[in-house]
Amino acid sequence: MSADRELPSGAVGVGLKVAHYRDALERTYGLGFFEVHAENYMNGGGPPLRWLSAIRERFPITMHGVCLSVGGRDPLDADHLDRLAALVDRFEPAIVSEHLAWSADGGVFLNDLLPPPLTEETLGRTAEHVDQIQTRLRRRILIENPSSYLEWSCNHIAEPIFLNELARRTGCGLLLDINNVFVSASNLGFSHEAYIDDIDAAAVGQVHLAGHAIDTHANVALRVDNHGAHVCDEVWSLFERFVRRAGPRPTLIEWDTNTPALKELAEESAKASHRLLEAAA
Repeated sequence: MSADRELPSGAVGVGLKVAHYRDALERTYGLGFFEVHAENYMNGGGPPLRWLSAIRERFPITMHGVCLSVGGRDPLDADHLDRLAALVDRFEPAIVSEHLAWSADGGVFLNDLLPPPLTEETLGRTAEHVDQIQTRLRRRILIENPSSYLEWSCNHIAEPIFLNELARRTGCGLLLDINNVFVSASNLGFSHEAYIDDIDAAAVGQVHLAGHAIDTHANVALRVDNHGAHVCDEVWSLFERFVRRAGPRPTLIEWDTNTPALKELAEESAKASHRLLEAAA
């Protein structure tokens, strides 16, 4: 691969979509990297892998997994982990990440990223899963904080403390999704500023920014992490708050529904780059 594997701390990128393949090869738009969802490229061959190989020649990439069910009760799917390892070996992504979430239970797969109960039992099991992934991939991974809409009654560890301890036990890093923090805090009623301040900045290896939707039911507003809009002002402010404390981190603009042209995504990326540089200064 001709593009560098490592990302500068101030690099800002966007998620790669099929509609943007050709544009990504013809123009750079000043983008620092592309992020791909690993499961979209696990078919072993065909046009998507050829496109990704061509784009990887020009850009660093990061790889984001969504189906390992790292926070679940079931054992990890060894075949899925092997396919991920083959993809990582082939494309040499700068960062590999997964979620503090579960998407399978009792052999039944659910097409969602569900937050696990924040208990000592979950922490121990999740740490074992992270150790297994890092051993198989032969590299450190990052774990992303989830979006939450309901709270487990058995929770007894605050989420940032849970993530900090997971990083301490396993040596993994954290992917701080600031939109997820704002969505969860708004839905569950905790302080998003305190969450940003409590997360272990030294463990954060990447930041995600995205937009979200607001659904209203019985006069109750629910924020939904749909990655389908511009980053809102409150999330920009939280991003700047984190960067002022921690310094710059590789940052991704996520836009997975109602996806605009690559040029518009690059404009959102440029906003993030400007805010990152100002806050870091």
